[in-house]
Amino acid sequence: MLFILIILLIVTFVLPLISKKVESNLEVFLFTIGLLASITSGVLNKTFLLSIAQNKFMYFIAFAVLIGGFLFKAFNNPIKIGLEHILNHIPLRIFVFLLVVIIGLLSSIITAIIAALLLVEIVSILPVSRKNKININIISCFSIGIGSILTPIGEPLSTIVVAKLSLGFWDLLHRLGIYIIPGILILGVIGALYASLDKTKTVNDDEELEDETNKLILIRAIKIFLFIIALELLGEGFRPIIDKYIITLDYHYLYWVNMSSAVLDNATLAAAEISVKMSQVQVEAVLLGLLISGGMMIPGNIPNIISAGKLKITSSEWIKLGVPLGLIMMAIYYVVLFVI
Repeated sequence: MLFILIILLIVTFVLPLISKKVESNLEVFLFTIGLLASITSGVLNKTFLLSIAQNKFMYFIAFAVLIGGFLFKAFNNPIKIGLEHILNHIPLRIFVFLLVVIIGLLSSIITAIIAALLLVEIVSILPVSRKNKININIISCFSIGIGSILTPIGEPLSTIVVAKLSLGFWDLLHRLGIYIIPGILILGVIGALYASLDKTKTVNDDEELEDETNKLILIRAIKIFLFIIALELLGEGFRPIIDKYIITLDYHYLYWVNMSSAVLDNATLAAAEISVKMSQVQVEAVLLGLLISGGMMIPGNIPNIISAGKLKITSSEWIKLGVPLGLIMMAIYYVVLFVI
């Protein structure tokens, strides 16, 4: 069984990078792998399926994506006009710096999902090249990924951690803010480096992006819904690997092994790994490893999936920046946590 699960895990990492058909249908692919993993692990039963169906968060996300899509479509022109007005008064680099920082900090209050919806609409109409849009978006998703941990309403991972450790509403901010806030500020600076004005484009010129239609908005919401189900299946399906090879590791190694959250549900990993018996530095190591690596590949976070779908970002395009940026951040935080 474990051998088959390991093969499936490798396929999950590799196939989206080498097959255009897979990366264009990533949600369906992940759902299929999750289904196969769940069958292999023997967890696919009526009780498990009912628990998935009762996940209120799943419906909230899909509904938010659907309504957000319709709202942004309706107010697209006023948003573009407003953005153009702002950029006439604020340099583009400063605007992008503020975008990355504010969207990251706000994600812990308005949730990572709403933050991602705001982000993708703003990035989609920035007067920069498509390549720079992709880079700014990826950096912003890293910002959302780490920023949303600061309160229990930011994302499921933070909700689980607060519950397991019996923490108060602001305790994660007090514990992790010293690491997260400087990281978000540095990401803002990096994002600003890609804010190079494309003089051949204007805010209202968006030829690379497909025009929004009600059908596209509906399809995007359905794909997000399918993706969340896939995360549930993947998390439970690969639990034997997590239980046997991951949670037994020393936290110095666990920090790096948690890069598996680039394709696995970080909330599932956190639920398996976090314990009240851990010291503060152990908790910090586990959480930072999960949070940072979640930005490295498209399946790592729901905001990644939302923005990749809207901006038509492929897996290979994402990892060109996502993997090296994630590895550099992992190395820096490792030094901060365990060396300094």
